[in-house]
Amino acid sequence: MSQPESSQIQDRIQLIRERLQTLAPSTLEIIDESHLHAGHAGAETGASHLRVIISSPQFNGLRPLARHRLVYDQVQDLIPFPIHALAIVATANA
Repeated sequence: MSQPESSQIQDRIQLIRERLQTLAPSTLEIIDESHLHAGHAGAETGASHLRVIISSPQFNGLRPLARHRLVYDQVQDLIPFPIHALAIVATANA
């Protein structure tokens, strides 16, 4: 299978954006990095490699691992397909 089409990627990004709204993000950016992983096993199945940059008051007082778990909890059923890999940058609001 080849790389997913742009519309598929945008649908996946929108789905993740909707799922992460439960965390009340003050900032949220979702970046498709699939093109950086061409030839990788996940890329062969058409799954996406994404980076989530998120800031939320719900992260206040939490260690990075706990912040990541909150993000993963919202999208875990999307892994390993249609998301093959998810890089997370999660920060608390100051």
